Amino acid sequence: MLTVDFERLGVQPGDKLLDIGAGRGRHAFEAARLGAQVVAADLDHADLVATQDTVAAMVLEDEPLPEAWGFMAAQTNALALPFPDDSLDRVIASEIMEHIPDDAGAMAELFRVVRPGGTVAVTVPRWLPEKVCWWLSEEYHAQIGGHIRIYSESELHAKMLTAGFETFDSHHAHGLHSPYWWLKCAVGVKNEQAWPVRQYHRLLVWDIMKHPWPTRAAEAVLTPFIGKSYVAYFFKPDDTDDVEAIASTTAGEDPVHKGATTAESADRGSSLEGAGRRR
Repeated sequence: MLTVDFERLGVQPGDKLLDIGAGRGRHAFEAARLGAQVVAADLDHADLVATQDTVAAMVLEDEPLPEAWGFMAAQTNALALPFPDDSLDRVIASEIMEHIPDDAGAMAELFRVVRPGGTVAVTVPRWLPEKVCWWLSEEYHAQIGGHIRIYSESELHAKMLTAGFETFDSHHAHGLHSPYWWLKCAVGVKNEQAWPVRQYHRLLVWDIMKHPWPTRAAEAVLTPFIGKSYVAYFFKPDDTDDVEAIASTTAGEDPVHKGATTAESADRGSSLEGAGRRR
């Protein structure tokens, strides 16, 4: 189940791509299939081991992979990424900013490591579905390492603009998933055995595995209104010497709708050297 649209992100064979907060590697796997040189990074060691095991299985099963592909896993912190300045072509930061107390610091670090002209996809829980979850369950957002903030779309864009990025696209995703999380919050976030939760989970698995038309149609209808995730795409301007000028010229604009039309309006020097292609 992908949240990021790789075509919008502009992933090309040979791109140096960081998936920060990779979890079990859903986006990292897709990037590798497209021929990118991928680093899947996370704080959770167990998730990284599972990700490496899955990649090993892909290779053993002779899954067709482009010549340019590469893969490695790294346990690292979003506030201190082990990459040189301007060294990455693409970065994915999916569902991590809401967990990080110093989100501005994490965004600044993304800006540091991506090359001029490179692109970044940031996904966060959408404001309305997330607000309902917080209202239904204190447990949902009170657990250690849980969500500590709810972003509005304009807030996310404003913070990324402050870090130096420019917006070029955005959309929502996962309309079927908001009701699932509302059910979990209503019966207990960790209560996986509740009948409504089990039945809805079966529906989601069916949708992910089979892509039947009824759930695909429901997803298309629900996503614009209650899509669980908000996905925004940014690029690092080629001229990064005048970030203040960029910010001043965009003051007063709505950063959510600025830019292109959207579907819905180890040692720093030891990793991934070079800047790669221009966007």
